[in-house]
Parts: sequence; C-alpha cells; structure tokens
Amino acid sequence: MLRTVTRDSLARNSVLIMASTVGTAGLGYLYWLLAARQLNQPSIGTATALISVSTVVSMVSNLGLGHMFIQRLPGAGVREWSRIVSAGLLTGCVATAAVSFAAAAVLPSVAVNFAFLRSSSGVVALVVTSVALTATTLLDNVFVAHRASHGMFTRNLALAGGKLATLAALTWAGYGGTAVVLLAWTLPSVAVTGYTLATMLGRLRPGARLTGSGLAPELRHVRGSLSGHHLINLAQAGPTALLPVLVTARLGAEANAHFYVAWMTASVLFMVSPAVASALYAERTNAAAAGLGRASVVVLAVTGLPALVLFLAGERILGLFSAGYAAEGAMLLQILVLAALPDAITNLAVAHWRSLGEFRRCLRLNLLMATVCLTLTWLWLPGSGIEAAGIAWLVGQTTGALVVAVRSLPNLAVVRSLSNRRKAPAG
Repeated sequence: MLRTVTRDSLARNSVLIMASTVGTAGLGYLYWLLAARQLNQPSIGTATALISVSTVVSMVSNLGLGHMFIQRLPGAGVREWSRIVSAGLLTGCVATAAVSFAAAAVLPSVAVNFAFLRSSSGVVALVVTSVALTATTLLDNVFVAHRASHGMFTRNLALAGGKLATLAALTWAGYGGTAVVLLAWTLPSVAVTGYTLATMLGRLRPGARLTGSGLAPELRHVRGSLSGHHLINLAQAGPTALLPVLVTARLGAEANAHFYVAWMTASVLFMVSPAVASALYAERTNAAAAGLGRASVVVLAVTGLPALVLFLAGERILGLFSAGYAAEGAMLLQILVLAALPDAITNLAVAHWRSLGEFRRCLRLNLLMATVCLTLTWLWLPGSGIEAAGIAWLVGQTTGALVVAVRSLPNLAVVRSLSNRRKAPAG
C-alpha cells in the first residue's frame, strides 16, 4: 500500500491533500473544543458567525483563481509563473477586501443577528479574516498545481497548530470574548501566509518572485476564470459556506454555535472527495493518466471507517464540547454523515467533467444542488431547527448524485456493448 502511494502520483497527492485537510480538521476540532470549554456560547456564536461570513466573502471573491493556477502553472516559464501567481494573489485579495466592506455595509440591515458588523472592530475583523482565507486558499492551489501537496500539508498543519497555540496562550493569560477567538483564528493565517510568500514559493519554483509589473495582460485570464471556474466553484461551495450564515440569520448566533460544531465535525468526511477531485484535476492538467475508478477507491478507503465512527459515536464526540452540543447536534451529525456518499459522487463527477472542458455541465449540476439545498434550508429552519439544514444538504447532494447516475447510464451502455462485441465469437 505504501509503495503504491509513493509511486502513484494521484494517490500520493490525494493522500497528502487529505492528510492536510484531516490534520487541519483534527487540530481545528481541538481549537473549538478549547474555545467551548473556556468561553461562553454567545461569544463562540458571534465568532463562528463572523468566520462563516468571511468564508462566504472569500468564496465569492477569489474569482476561481485557484483552479486557474492548476490549469496554467504546470509548464509555465519562470517569468510567466511569477506573473500568474502575483496577479492572482493581488486580484483575489483586493477583490476580497472590497466584498468584505460591502458585506459589512449590507448584512446588519438585512438581518439583526449580524449587528456586530456595525462596529469598526467587526468590519476590520471581517476584512482581515476574509483576505487571510483567500490568500491561504490560493496558495494551497499553487502547491496542488505542481503536485507538491507536501508543501500544502506543511503549511496547513503549521496554520492549524498556530491557531490552537494562540488560543491556548490567550485564554491562559485570562483573555476572553469573541475577539480572542478571532485573533487566534486570523493571526497565524497572516504569519503562515507571509512565510510562504517569503520563502516557500521560491523553493517550489526556483527563480520565481512576486512582481507588480506586467500584470495587465493577466486580467484577460482572470476574466476567463471568472466566467468558467469561478461560477462552478461558487455553485459547488456556496451551500457549505452559506448554511452557517442562514442558520445565524434565521435562528441566531447561539443556534449557529451548535450547528457549526456538528458541521465542523462532519467536515472530516466532506474534505476527502474535494481533495481527491483536486488531485485528479491536477493530474490531468499535467498530462498524466488518472481515472475515476482509482479516485473512487481512494475516497471509499479513506471515508469508510470515519463515517461509521461518526454515525455511531457522534453524540459522545460532540459531548466532549458540552452536553448541550451533544443534545442539539447529535441527530444533525448523523444526517450529515449520510450525505457524505452522494457528496463524493458529485465532487468526482464535477472534477471529471471539468478536466474534459465541460464547464456548463459542471455549472448546471452545482446550481441544481445549491438551489435545492439553500431553498429548503431557508424554508425549513424556523420550524425544524438546525437539523433542517442537514436534511436540506442531504436532499441536495442526493439529487445531484441521481443526476450523475442518469447522465452516466448511456456511457455504461456503450461500454457494455463494446465489451460484449469483444467477447462474441468471430464469424
């Protein structure tokens, strides 16, 4: 097994991306566990609401540049590589800052539960957290583009460990409240991003350096990414980012704290198939042979046991936070576990179609799932509580998986027909 992982580029990079996401999730779990034990629920609820908004802002404003990196960086010369990365990072971070200010101006008037964004400190926290998220996401994709996921693994472990250590230090010193959660979340992101820009990029692509000149021609590629990859990404990641925001808007910050902890726990499963999908797409842009069968085996091998553990022992796991989190989030966690299989099917299908250039098909599928999930969440939350968001997520992903199955039937029929012809006796 170890020999297969080291020799097979798809398996190796999939495992490294998953190790990065799972390791980050594990340290993130300890982060929120420490926060739940040291801080009151209203403080955590406000912090998770702001982080949720930052996630949406970053998702909306990164312009699909990460997938543009995966598509264009392999084989690029040093000067072109420097220009692509510089233009992408600058454009993504500036766009994120602008959308952050817009969100801070609009959200408090739309939903009273976002009133904390009326303060200058809330606006600053939103801008800094959102820009840090965008920079982290784009830099991760630079490493994925070069099938150097070990760099992503190192960065993200340092980032997650830094968050946990900073939170522990601040709470040990006697500080509390929402600001502590946000500072511990954001400061390590800024530090790790700065270190990556200063040292790691030069090692990844010797001779490359960030530049501010010659960026204008890159705007054409940014526009192409916006109309292609970005729309697909928005429709795909939109529900995952928007669900905590909708829970806050409809049920309040405290309910979002219960939802966020269960959602974060289940995210161990939801991180696997996107990681394998990214590795699959990177393999194909590097002109390497990579099939859906191999990718599916990797996903099933990694998610099987964790899914069983979370489904059977989820209440006890949530109880590590407090009895309240277990009581409110246990059923939600089980619902989310059930959604992991259809989620994996749709993620791998989108990666496959994206590699074939079938962007419209990817977009239509993601829009369908997003519309079903978000509409049902908004309608069901007031009457059914936080479990409504989980059920809506399950329905949306299942709908998408059924569409993938229907679209795959003609291809399966062709394959079966060809197989039968080969087996038929001649003459």
